Amino acid sequence: MNINQLKKEVIEYSKTIGIDKIGFATADPFTELKNRLIRQQELGYQSGFEEPDIEKRVTPALLLPEPRSIISIALAYPSKMKVRVEGKKGERRGFFSRASWGLDYHHILRDRLKKLEEFILAKVPDARLKSMVDTGELSDRAVAVRAGIGWSGKNCAVMTPEYGSYVYLGEMITSIPFVPDSPMEDQCGSCTACIDACPTGALVQGGQINAQRCIAFLTQTKAVIPEELRDKIGNRVYGCDSCQTSCPVNKGKDFHFHEEMEADPEIAKPLLRPLLKMSNREFKNKFGLVAGSWRGKKPIQRNAIIALAHFKDETAVPDLHAVLENETSNVLKETAAWALGKIGSPEAIEALEKAAATETDFEVKNEIEKSILKLKN
Repeated sequence: MNINQLKKEVIEYSKTIGIDKIGFATADPFTELKNRLIRQQELGYQSGFEEPDIEKRVTPALLLPEPRSIISIALAYPSKMKVRVEGKKGERRGFFSRASWGLDYHHILRDRLKKLEEFILAKVPDARLKSMVDTGELSDRAVAVRAGIGWSGKNCAVMTPEYGSYVYLGEMITSIPFVPDSPMEDQCGSCTACIDACPTGALVQGGQINAQRCIAFLTQTKAVIPEELRDKIGNRVYGCDSCQTSCPVNKGKDFHFHEEMEADPEIAKPLLRPLLKMSNREFKNKFGLVAGSWRGKKPIQRNAIIALAHFKDETAVPDLHAVLENETSNVLKETAAWALGKIGSPEAIEALEKAAATETDFEVKNEIEKSILKLKN
């Protein structure tokens, strides 16, 4: 088997199946990453969505016996919608981050990796392969950096010269000793645009993020969002792009290579008030195929309530009152009470006072009374 020829054939084939960039790395342990992950854990900066076993995150040999290389792939996604919709008074809209436009990227990348696996196995039938996307044990970004896909930006994203950070990443551990590509030099220099733009200060310093303050993380949680951070969320109902849109490398980067990644504007920028009335079935039918639906309906509804407060949308008062009266989720009720306090219209005060008279949950009642007190002082 001619390894160099096989690598060349894999690269050429990857272009025919919609892989925009491909790189090859060693399967050595990610020693430097391990030290960073341990430090993140000590500081309490992890999101909790990660693989809990750090050794699995940094040791390819724990995932595939005797690994010899890792293939990293990148697919560029759009940063602008082809068709735009705008919100207006009484019809305010939320916003899904760009990584949740179109079909769930996990499906897209798994499709490309499966095709790549089939191609390699046709050439090397006894090859051992293990592919993963995002939810796998390895760090997609660490693999991509080692494979020369891009460099690690101060916003903790992989920055590619061609596509900026608007890329989805996946990888395949192999038993084939592919010659590794060379990593790129860091090109961020002294720029701190992403750090300066982060609404919550989640970017502690270049290359270090406190996930507990990151809006992309907060919008995916199921708990009540800390009050100090609610105003920072704005009208984001899933994810955050501030550290990407502020990056000079990303300026002008907008690629529409993959039809399945194109945004449906009514999904990517949904009307907020209808979200509060959606049944589980309606939510699944409309949002079930996008990445931002993975945590279910409730987090999106909670974020929609925060967005309505952001707009101080007085037309939403009846909807928020209905949440207080009819919703079973205390997270939504508590957030609705806060939102009515932010809107602060006479109708909002009336809704809060009605709810205060019947609410039995301590936390929700406390939020209602706190909102009333603020409005009357």
